[in-house]
Amino acid sequence: MPQSIVRHEHTHLYAAQPQTESGRRLSSAILELRHAEQVQADRSQRISGLGGIDLTALRYLVQARREEREISPKDLIVMLGTSSATVTNVIERLVGKGYVLREQHPTDRRAHYLVPTESAGDLVDEVYGAHHAAVVSVIDNLDEKDAATTADTIRRIAAALEELARRS
Repeated sequence: MPQSIVRHEHTHLYAAQPQTESGRRLSSAILELRHAEQVQADRSQRISGLGGIDLTALRYLVQARREEREISPKDLIVMLGTSSATVTNVIERLVGKGYVLREQHPTDRRAHYLVPTESAGDLVDEVYGAHHAAVVSVIDNLDEKDAATTADTIRRIAAALEELARRS
């Protein structure tokens, strides 16, 4: 019984249903997408063998490296929105697994940067590659009008949710 609630929770809308049938179908599709994204997030953690915050930190570090940006532990605190103690533990775990190196700052001996290793980049690509490829595959099979309409709808929903977050 309890598992059936968990299995179907993503199908419930905690607001009035949209007024039209197509609106209800769109709302349902969005809930299904959110559920599928959560399933993929769980899959990513399972494949990586890392906890959620560790995987997020590693993803940020890999992306920063690919953009040729240097990230300090203080930067990571801001990026993750967490405490210094938590980031220290994250860094220790990632260094211990061989995914991150500490590189000395060239002018400030007290400071260092966090540098992901090649194996970190490989892991991030492995964990997210199939997920992102599946999304791109569907997008590439949409005609221009459908892709534009979908993009506009998603952006409008995202803007409404961001505005809600700002007001809270």
